[in-house]
Amino acid sequence: MGFYAPATAFREAKEHTQDIILKRGGDPDRALGTLNGLWDYVVSLQPETYEAFESQARERLVRRDPDDWPILAGALALECAIWTEDRDFFGVGVATWTSDRVEIYLRRPTPTAVR
Repeated sequence: MGFYAPATAFREAKEHTQDIILKRGGDPDRALGTLNGLWDYVVSLQPETYEAFESQARERLVRRDPDDWPILAGALALECAIWTEDRDFFGVGVATWTSDRVEIYLRRPTPTAVR
């Protein structure tokens, strides 16, 4: 399993992390540290990877946050789910995973090869 995100997503995540974590009663410094460490495992998508899906993504997000189109376009291009806490992505035709579900998934034992 890999994680992918538009090159701009990390900057946007850093901009919003402090406010989100403070609203939830968490430690913003710890959250930013985790975010910085997580980025080491993310493949940065360049616009040419997902720009062909821009109009489709914008159409699906028309009543939501239009600035989120690169994330949805990336998911459409790669045919993968979106890891998010942002409700703007719920119901746009792409599977979404919240952090608590990703944590459960990552804790599962690694399957052994069948011989």
